[in-house]
Amino acid sequence: MKIGFIGLGLIGGSIARAIRHFYPEAVIVAFSRTRASLEQAVSDGIVNRIPEEINTEFSDCNYIFLCAPVASNAEYLKKLKPVICPSTVITDVGSTKCDIHARVTELGMEENFIGGHPMAGSEKTGYTHSKRILIENAYYVITPTARSSANAVNRYRDFITSIKALPLVLDYQIHDYVTAGISHLPHIIASSLVNLVRDADTKDGIMKMVAAGGFKDITRIASSSPEMWEQICMTNRENISSILGDYIDSLNRIRTQLDQEETGAIYQLFESSRDYRNSLPAKGSGPIQRIYEIYCDMVDEAGGIATLATILASNQINLKNIGIVHSREFIEAVLRIEFYEEQAMKQAIDILRRYRYVIYER
Repeated sequence: MKIGFIGLGLIGGSIARAIRHFYPEAVIVAFSRTRASLEQAVSDGIVNRIPEEINTEFSDCNYIFLCAPVASNAEYLKKLKPVICPSTVITDVGSTKCDIHARVTELGMEENFIGGHPMAGSEKTGYTHSKRILIENAYYVITPTARSSANAVNRYRDFITSIKALPLVLDYQIHDYVTAGISHLPHIIASSLVNLVRDADTKDGIMKMVAAGGFKDITRIASSSPEMWEQICMTNRENISSILGDYIDSLNRIRTQLDQEETGAIYQLFESSRDYRNSLPAKGSGPIQRIYEIYCDMVDEAGGIATLATILASNQINLKNIGIVHSREFIEAVLRIEFYEEQAMKQAIDILRRYRYVIYER
């Protein structure tokens, strides 16, 4: 098997790591404008060859993953068209699909293209943050073209399954409508809310000082790459504009209900949202990365955090983040501990409870 990558950031690097793990004999060829990430991938044993340009090194690939920014992928398609063989499948990992499918149709490459969107990610970017398990048990949307053969789609779906993602075949237009609601609009809301608090803050910055707990949780994704999200919004602007209009209408209704003191309507707002939120899959995956975190009661005394961290370290458990929760409006405990993986979180809970720590799960 031979796999090509154009771009090797967080998503591309994570897919490459998964392929290397499950197909150790595969030949992986990668091209990127960022040479340092390619050299690191070679050093890590993930990538075999890093050509200076897109050339015949990619001609006999089984699959080529376009992992560059959305706006760049169309140019790479043009460069790949004259070098690939008829059986090569080009795919992408973009969060929007209509734009890339339109470009593929314009170039007459529909028989060689199957769109893809691994619905996993992080507010972090770049190859250095990639990890094999990033796409594990995450939905991986597959969007065939009108001329994709059933055999090619089935083979690609089987391949995605083999690297432990969960393939979901969708029409590309439906994909863009769905992601506008569950991914793109939340990013806009988070970013606009952060800016609103910034602009509405008191002169001495009290809002910023106490902005923790719930506020930081719901605005976490505002830390994502501005360049990436600008391109996502511009390539899915019609769907986002439509659903944003619906959201603005709902906010106006809520404001009217508040002004008119419609207590029953406000109660219904919170009750219906709570019930629907609680019906979401507990271990579901999506474009907004799941957070593996626990909270712990802790007495304010010297060495308390160091002792807890030492206990976890001695059991080979890596921490992603640890810190004091100063605003505990929605959180019972004092200490917040975040992990990279679910398994590490579960092990930490068992170990800390054996040491008589009081642990809260969310």
